[in-house]
Formats: sequence, C-alpha cells, structure tokens
Amino acid sequence: MKVNIDKKSGFCFGVLNAIKTAEEFLDKYGTLFCLGDIVHNNKEVNRLKEKGLITIDHNDLKDLYNTRVLIRAHGEPPQTYQAAKENNLEIIDASCPVVLKLQNRISVSQQKALEANGQLVIFGKEGHAEVVGLKGYTADKAIVVGNNPDDLKKIDFSRPITLYSQTTQNKEEYRLLAAKIKQMLAEHHCGKSEAPGLKVYNTICGQVSNRGPHLAGFAKQHDLVIFVSGKKSSNGKYLFEICRSHNPNTYFVSGKEELQKDWLTGVYSTGVCGATSTPMWLMEEVAEEIKTLKHGL
Repeated sequence: MKVNIDKKSGFCFGVLNAIKTAEEFLDKYGTLFCLGDIVHNNKEVNRLKEKGLITIDHNDLKDLYNTRVLIRAHGEPPQTYQAAKENNLEIIDASCPVVLKLQNRISVSQQKALEANGQLVIFGKEGHAEVVGLKGYTADKAIVVGNNPDDLKKIDFSRPITLYSQTTQNKEEYRLLAAKIKQMLAEHHCGKSEAPGLKVYNTICGQVSNRGPHLAGFAKQHDLVIFVSGKKSSNGKYLFEICRSHNPNTYFVSGKEELQKDWLTGVYSTGVCGATSTPMWLMEEVAEEIKTLKHGL
C-alpha cells in the first residue's frame, strides 16, 4: 500500500517561526514562558514542554516578574505589552508578520471610523487569540461577527462600516458576509437618503486560504485520507471538512494511537495531511503506524 504525506500540510510560516524562536531560547536558557498554547496541537505543546516551555495565561502574567515571555504567532493586544513592561518582562515577540500588519491597519482604520461616525467590524471567532489581539488595537470597540446570523444584530446599519477578517477565516464565507452586510445597508436605507459606505478589506492569509483547494485535490487522489490535527484547531476542523467533502473515506486523528485497523481494509492508497498547526513529525509518525497496521492485516 502507498502512503503519501502531503508536503504542503503542516505549520504555516507564522507557527513555524514561533516554534523555531521558542527552541532557540530554550536551547540557550533552558526555560521560557509562553503566553497561551504556542500552537493548537497538544502533542507539539507537550514536546516543547519537555524542552522547558512553560505555558501561562494572562492571569499568570500579572504575577510574573523579571523573566522572558514568548508572544505566539496569534499576536497580543497593547495591554499585554504594557503589563509586561510594568513587570519588567522581556517580550520575545513571535507574532506572525501578517497578523502584525493587520493589527496596524485595524488601529488606523478604527481612528478613521470614529472620525466618520462609523464602526469597525471583524469577521472572526469571538475569544480567539488573534481576534482578542485585533480588538485590543481598537480599544475593544470593534464588533466581532461570525457565521451566526444573530451576530449581524450587533451592527448599526445607519452608520458607515469598515470590514476586516481574522487572517485564518474562510474566503468564501467572508465574501458572503460582505455581500449580506451590503444588502442590509441598502435595505435599511430603502427609500431614504443614500446608504452609508461599506469598505471591505481582504485580510485572509493566502498561505492558509490556498490550502483548501490544494487539499481538495489531494483527498481525491487517495482511497483513504487520514487528517492529523489537534482537536482545538479551528483551521484543522475547517480543512478536515474540505477533505471529507471530496473524499468521504476521510478520518480525523490527533495521533497514531487513534488509528483503526479496519479503516485500511481494501485500501491501496492512503493520504496523510494536516492543519497549519500540525507538525510534520506527527504526520510522519502517523504514516509509519499506518504501514505497520497494514502489514498486520
């Protein structure tokens, strides 16, 4: 049986950079604090924990002094940097460059929106680390909307709207949201004066969004697809569904121990792929286990 690992799966640049940075400081100092899980993959988090990486949350940060703290790829709001300064913490900033650029754009746009009596809307997941950071650059005034239609009730359609997206969101869902907001603006002002403006900015990371079409093709090429991802990864859930929609014989696993031998019956070609938060070593481990299980049939 052929087992193929998708070479385009695995860490995106931002995550790869954060992990490389963490490893460099761990090799040098032995320990390093990280604000939140460095990546949404428990096995990779545990691997780095064994090397000395200590995961903390924002409450822990308040009681931390005179040490080093890594900011992961998701980025952080300005308040985090201020708290670190007050506690004499050295920030190791591994924020993704794409996220940093978006934070700056949103900060400028928020000020312009306020001057025009407008509002800034972010398409994303409320509470997601990246979104928390982005909201921080609007003094938490940005409106966050997701796929729930009720979220649109948060928007005042009598005022201008500036729309951005979390970098890891779905391109098509973002397009549909923008179209819906434009429609609701027109409906709200039907028969009245001209509707207020809508500015839409494409801020979805191409490295992430391009994986969907690629994995659709990859899934079609195999009898069986094993998708490897941490269960907390939003990107993993999204990409898994793409694989499954193009190949119903697709299974989600977080590690080799979750593989089931009966999945391999009558299978001649297996594809192994994963999320932007899935380490290549984990996909390779799963691929080797598939070969072992197949050999035992």
